[in-house]
Amino acid sequence: MWKEWFYFTKGQRVGIMVLLSLIFCLLAVDWALPYLLPDTKQSSDAFDQQAKAFLDSLQTLPTNRFDSYSSYQTTWNQYPKTYEKQVLPTPVLSRFNPNELDSAGFVKLGLKPYMASNILKYRAKGGKFRKPDDFAKVWGITPEKFNELLPYIDIPTEIAVATPGYPAPRIVKKDVILELNGTDTTQLQQIRGIGSGYAKRIIAYRKRLGGFCNVAQLREVWGMTPELYAQIATHFTVNAQAITKIKVNRVSVERLMSHPYLNFSKAKAIYELRRNKGKLTSSDQLKTLAEVDPTTLSRIEPYLSFE
Repeated sequence: MWKEWFYFTKGQRVGIMVLLSLIFCLLAVDWALPYLLPDTKQSSDAFDQQAKAFLDSLQTLPTNRFDSYSSYQTTWNQYPKTYEKQVLPTPVLSRFNPNELDSAGFVKLGLKPYMASNILKYRAKGGKFRKPDDFAKVWGITPEKFNELLPYIDIPTEIAVATPGYPAPRIVKKDVILELNGTDTTQLQQIRGIGSGYAKRIIAYRKRLGGFCNVAQLREVWGMTPELYAQIATHFTVNAQAITKIKVNRVSVERLMSHPYLNFSKAKAIYELRRNKGKLTSSDQLKTLAEVDPTTLSRIEPYLSFE
């Protein structure tokens, strides 16, 4: 009977051999793996060391930035002392209108920047200095400083003028002089004869020109009559240095013809001349163009730059 337990058919014997072979292979692989793979314990130790070094560096950062709290406090305390040493520029006194002067002008007179800021905020809210003594009410100004500036305060006399179309008389200044390239619509309306419509047209035409070269160009503003021009011309001056010039050697035909003194044919002629010459160096070269007559050239010349 017991022999039957150890009797196997041919197929069973093959299966037993395959199974034993697999067991043997698995035992061999298990024995060889430690020699084939890297030492995980060593890599784990190296990682732990790097992590510890990183944490130690974080703990030392504050002392690297500031050696100690006392040194940080010393650095902080030195800042206001350095600030206190800053000195305002020496005042330059000249006549000024506190209703029109900008912040840089007030500082130039010797006022501190915060005083200039307060004045501009006061004006922005509709505030106005109607007489020199009103300037003494500026917050922060001392009696000594006010007495120093008093002889230089120039507030033009104002009169009420009833203007058709206005619901109430508006304030017009007598003998006011404005610089055409630096004024705005509100300032323009301080002159008798200029309402909101004319003021907007003047500013719009100034933008198209790039700035006024002379007061006579006001005659070119749409709707300007000879009588009105004669009435307002004496109230203006012009800073010709403030005009925006056209860079002839860089701009397109469209930019040239956008100027009131140039149409398409004149702009195209200037552009083609530039293409043929390579670069234009002076307005004398434009005299060869049949499209640009001497009158046009004299009018446009102040607006051209040959850089």
